[in-house]
Amino acid sequence: MAMITSEPVALAPLALAEVKAHLHITRDADDAVLTGHLRSAAALCEQFIGQSVLQRPHRETLAVARDWQTLAAQPVVAITGVTGITADGSSLALASDAYAIALDAGGSGRVRVLRPGSASRIEVQYSAGIASHWGDLPEPLRQGIIRLAAHVHLARDGAGDAGPPASVSALWRPWRVVRL
Repeated sequence: MAMITSEPVALAPLALAEVKAHLHITRDADDAVLTGHLRSAAALCEQFIGQSVLQRPHRETLAVARDWQTLAAQPVVAITGVTGITADGSSLALASDAYAIALDAGGSGRVRVLRPGSASRIEVQYSAGIASHWGDLPEPLRQGIIRLAAHVHLARDGAGDAGPPASVSALWRPWRVVRL
């Protein structure tokens, strides 16, 4: 099974300003809490739609295989490196002709190993995400993240929270990628 790691979503000050405006908050006392709500909302958005929201580096460890293997995070913008990993866990450089990479128009990135040498696994470094900056993110995704963060902030002390508003999933649903 593949293991994937990535940097957390880097939210711009613009995202914080948008959620504060949505909540009519003018003071800075809640900035740290609101930023946490935004990060959680962005992570939930990514889980729901099955795509990385903002472009950032990802690392994925895969078993060596001659067949094409699809990378987990999407949409892939660039595959920047493939490194071999031996059975004892040490890294080794793979020659550029020892593996093949492919990107398709749908945002999938694929890799296969042609000559693994002593590698039993590979680590693929790549960049994936829908937009490079918060301001470039499609409006429905931004609004869903803002609304969910605002909902969590407003419901933080309530005992009878009925869950996130249906409008959030309605905004995100057209962006959802379902994999079979």
